[in-house]
Amino acid sequence: MKFTYVLTGWEGTASDSIILKDALSRGDSLRIPEGKYYLGDAGFMLKKGVITPYRGARYHLKEYSARGPQNMKELFNHRHASLRNVIERCFGVLKKRFPILSGGAEPFYSFEVMSDIVLVCCILHNFLMGVDIDETLIAEVDRELPQHENERPHQHQRDDDYIQGTLIRDNVAVGMWNVYEI
Repeated sequence: MKFTYVLTGWEGTASDSIILKDALSRGDSLRIPEGKYYLGDAGFMLKKGVITPYRGARYHLKEYSARGPQNMKELFNHRHASLRNVIERCFGVLKKRFPILSGGAEPFYSFEVMSDIVLVCCILHNFLMGVDIDETLIAEVDRELPQHENERPHQHQRDDDYIQGTLIRDNVAVGMWNVYEI
């Protein structure tokens, strides 16, 4: 539950996919190591380095309480949702630990100072997660996490990057399904 890359400096609002595209194209860019990938929600485009859930298959963790995964796509989506839940927990703990990040009031710091505050909070969070994992804080965040994410549909382009992402996701899903016991 630590941050590995923090990109600050986006004033106003921007979609996650636009920010990711920018992070991947900068001089000090986010690097996705060969053979690795990041988990993106349905708002991201499936590609070689960003793996999204299967569409048309159960996804949310609550949907699996009555019965477990019935096929490779559901199993993949269930595990994808479980991992994405850790990401949401990490942001929740960060905001609980540093209320300045989730304040609803109009900020009175300059934009540059606010950007530095976010970086400092992430650095302190990572340090604290290494020396003082606050289980009470994590449990509080777990109780507040929504049961369903608001996911935005995304149109996929049929290019080489998308095809590679599809092959990676399918290979991972098949591998999971082959060792899964119903």
